[in-house]
Amino acid sequence: MAYDEDLANRIRELIAADPDVTEMRMFGGLAFLVAGNMSVAASGQGGLMVRVDPAQTDALRTKPHTGRFEMRGRAMQGWLRVDPEGVRTKRQLEPWVRRGVTYARSLAPKP
Repeated sequence: MAYDEDLANRIRELIAADPDVTEMRMFGGLAFLVAGNMSVAASGQGGLMVRVDPAQTDALRTKPHTGRFEMRGRAMQGWLRVDPEGVRTKRQLEPWVRRGVTYARSLAPKP
């Protein structure tokens, strides 16, 4: 499955003015990096992938339409998947994008 281009455009609208943001195709989706650190992605499996503080992963999973991101069958702390139903509106999408960008910005920049 290809990533949702409409979702990618909606993410762009929210963070396009940030000079530290770059885009990169990865994991079958389109990732948005802040100073080289992945923040959010329009997932190739549908919905949104969000990078969060690992200590907040379990608490954030209680929010509607969220689940833990898994890679090769292994649940990844610090990553969430938000189903398409959870990011249909700007009001739903914006807090997730802001959370991912804020966390990525807290990490050391990558060259």
